[in-house]
Amino acid sequence: MKKKPIVAIVGRPNVGKSTFVNRLVGSRNSIVDDNPGITRDRIYFDVEWQNKHFTVIDTGGIVPGDEDEIMLSIFDQAKIACEEADKIIFLVDGKNGINPVDYDIANILRKSGKPVIIAVNKLDNPESLAMINDFYALALGDPIGISALHGSGGVGDLLDIVTEDFRLEEQVTEELHPIRIAIVGRPNAGKSSIVNALLNENRVIVSDVSGTTRDSIDSKINYKDKEFIIVDTAGIRKKSKVDYGVEKFAVDRAIRSIKDCDIALLVIDATEGISDQDKKISSIITEAGKGLIIAINKWDLIENKQSNTINQFDKNLTNDIPFLEFAPKIYISAKTKQRLNQIFEKSAEVYEQCTKRVSTGLLNKIVKELYALNPPASVKGKRLKLLYATQAGVQPPTFVLFTNNGDLLKDHYKRYIENKLREAFGFYGTPIRISVRERSEKENKK
Repeated sequence: MKKKPIVAIVGRPNVGKSTFVNRLVGSRNSIVDDNPGITRDRIYFDVEWQNKHFTVIDTGGIVPGDEDEIMLSIFDQAKIACEEADKIIFLVDGKNGINPVDYDIANILRKSGKPVIIAVNKLDNPESLAMINDFYALALGDPIGISALHGSGGVGDLLDIVTEDFRLEEQVTEELHPIRIAIVGRPNAGKSSIVNALLNENRVIVSDVSGTTRDSIDSKINYKDKEFIIVDTAGIRKKSKVDYGVEKFAVDRAIRSIKDCDIALLVIDATEGISDQDKKISSIITEAGKGLIIAINKWDLIENKQSNTINQFDKNLTNDIPFLEFAPKIYISAKTKQRLNQIFEKSAEVYEQCTKRVSTGLLNKIVKELYALNPPASVKGKRLKLLYATQAGVQPPTFVLFTNNGDLLKDHYKRYIENKLREAFGFYGTPIRISVRERSEKENKK
């Protein structure tokens, strides 16, 4: 299978890189805000233009020479993007004109040895087109004027130039479904450190500053001939503490990543234990019907560990979140890489459980047995009868119970049925859905 060409989009802060990416992708995948420095990590998107497929990398705004920790990390991410790229789009601001920082970036790009195309953005009206000529001073070839916001100007011309030597046959055929793992949790639980440790590179920016990760960032990785997509997400704080604007969008994106994933890895800081916010995040995961693994990170910081330390921590987790007893727990350290491979191994196991199907005959045998072992108490002289059961879906495993009276199936008995289904079939790491339909015994015998 041929590798898709990669195009990196670079420029100083607030020139419209993320707006341009959203224009290419056709949706608001990158967060856009009037404040500079919103995009921090490098983020990959698949793009198609005139039946030619390629990957674009959205990067953070770079300011060469800025010594701020976050800005240095953004600069490093942009340099990595340029090294990976086959071509580079250098986006500049045509509204405000050429900037001294543009000269510094141009010098860096010239040394990269990669083809560079200058795109002069924010040319939203005919009067501003005259600004294009100023950018010849960057000595990187003919600038192309565009309006990323409106899609007007030379966006099409720019894409024609970028893709002129991309062959049609470089379109990538669909592969087997990779397992999508969303790394979620509170801020500073170590999510980005886990991603970087899994990938053996500084894929995402790590900082003690809360809220460093803002976008949900996808990274592909192969482990034992299985493909996984690791999604780093923003830390999810209490709603009352989330400022409207960029952070709210980041949290919304993290929650959407949960809904889009196959497996959610809930990262808990071992030094702080489980919090009410962790419980709320786990509820979001189970309500979305996603596979769940609980990763207790920073296990290397727990002092005086003994043979029963993990067992005791397990008991505390079960007491704090009894409704997540079905979820496997792994004790890891992003710093030392202790047990990190268990993330892939457990995810593969849980995905298999999430997609498991049970034959109707075997399912009904188990339902009859559990009913005979513990028939429900009668309510006002009426007793629940389980007439028939079938599996209606997967991810999560969903079952339909046909009964004589749906009102007689109480929550505690539904939990009993769920537990017995788990005993019989596993469904390790996945929520189970049970719905009820009424049917008369006469209908059931037809």
